[in-house]
Amino acid sequence: MTERIDIGRGPDGQTIGIDLAELLATRLLVQGNSGSGKSHLLRRLLEECAGQVQQIVIDPEGDFVTLADEFGHVVIDAGAYSPREIEALALRVRQHRASVVLALDELEVEAQIRCAALFLTALFDAPREHWYPALVVVDEAQMFAPAAAGEMNDEVRRLTLAAMTNLMCRGRKRGLAGIVATQRLAKLAKNVAAEASNFLMGRTFLDIDMARAADLLGMDRRQAERIRDLRRGQFLGLGPAISRRPVAVDVGSVRTAGRGGGQGLIPLPEAAEGAMEALLTDRLTEAAAQPQPARRTPPAPPPRADLEERLTAPRALPEVKPAAEPPAERPAPAPAPASAPPPSPPTEAGADVEAIVRDIALAEGAAFRPAAACFRDFAIRCRQQGVASAHIDLPRFRRMFAFAISGLDRLEERLRGPIAAAAEGVEEDVLAPYLAILIAAATGTPMPGEEELGRLYGSASPSRVRRLLDHLERQGLIVVREDFGGERSISVPQVPAAA
Repeated sequence: MTERIDIGRGPDGQTIGIDLAELLATRLLVQGNSGSGKSHLLRRLLEECAGQVQQIVIDPEGDFVTLADEFGHVVIDAGAYSPREIEALALRVRQHRASVVLALDELEVEAQIRCAALFLTALFDAPREHWYPALVVVDEAQMFAPAAAGEMNDEVRRLTLAAMTNLMCRGRKRGLAGIVATQRLAKLAKNVAAEASNFLMGRTFLDIDMARAADLLGMDRRQAERIRDLRRGQFLGLGPAISRRPVAVDVGSVRTAGRGGGQGLIPLPEAAEGAMEALLTDRLTEAAAQPQPARRTPPAPPPRADLEERLTAPRALPEVKPAAEPPAERPAPAPAPASAPPPSPPTEAGADVEAIVRDIALAEGAAFRPAAACFRDFAIRCRQQGVASAHIDLPRFRRMFAFAISGLDRLEERLRGPIAAAAEGVEEDVLAPYLAILIAAATGTPMPGEEELGRLYGSASPSRVRRLLDHLERQGLIVVREDFGGERSISVPQVPAAA
């Protein structure tokens, strides 16, 4: 899929789009104060790619249920179902590839958070054969991934943070592409926000939010003032699916509308003198004596058969077998117990370990994954291939990962040894970009650019790359010179000599 969807116009009238295939691989963060146009932007995005990819919307305010009228989304009224039914619905959504809106507006806040967490966890835990690509849109994400505990129950907070972290950190391999929208970056958990590689930043006024938005966009503090001056419906976009440099976009029109009240001015009703007071106080004592109605009455659940029919409409798939049958070519006289297959006999352990690390390091977006997640992946692959890996702990794995992603392990031995010796003692989190600089100095090739250093460092933020270079220079490892034109050159005080 290479479809690029249109979300609006740039300053010069040019079309600003989002590469849908890239978005599925890199995720999106939308931020803006209330009234900045976040919901309008999400609606535009959903409408433009409707029918091209499965859409799953977590909707705490019930704004997106109108997508059902125009585009056939199935609306799931969360208040009508039990927790077990919500989890079963999530599994059926993945199985049948249905585009749905989980409407949470009939629930209290803590019930909304618990229900969304159960639904997201079930989506994440779906069987491997149902890992189809899907956009998972979470509006008001600061509710579901709060930076601080607040008044939320500790158990609920752990549950929802785990669900949101799984969606943003590990969802890509399961086909789930998270799109999170928040009013306040400062209220959103950092480990959730940090996993997004694409950003659309709307108007915000608080200094702490402007500082975080500017840092994600690679802007200095003076440039961050632009965020305060954005109009309603105007956003600054950055990321591999949008633009390599920050670009302003005015979001285009939409075909559906939310269920919120109108924003325009409405004339006040006219009433004779004293008539309005009479309307307010007439028979007030009798009204106060009436029993109070329930604040939130869950709607009656729709017929199960009807919901099943709507979920299965987009795609009909064969029933999933409860367990895999043993291979026909390996009959056994007695049924084998349910256990993992025996590992294959180990071969050359050193070579196999390096090959496994190299495969993980060269996978798309590997540097942007947490080191602990890569290490777990490494341990699982070693067990599957029967390779002994107990002698490799996390620090050693991180160094091997840096050697592989920087290309050091592919150099000839006479260069590899001196470069590895020169990088001895350098912290693991900055080792890969420093090795790339050493390799360029030793081989006489051009120094890596800002984007390449950012990829090796695991960051798409130019400001973070600049801080990385400042850190390496303060350590005496490199020398950075910048001319009046802004061109930056990097040199190494002691170039590793070939043996």
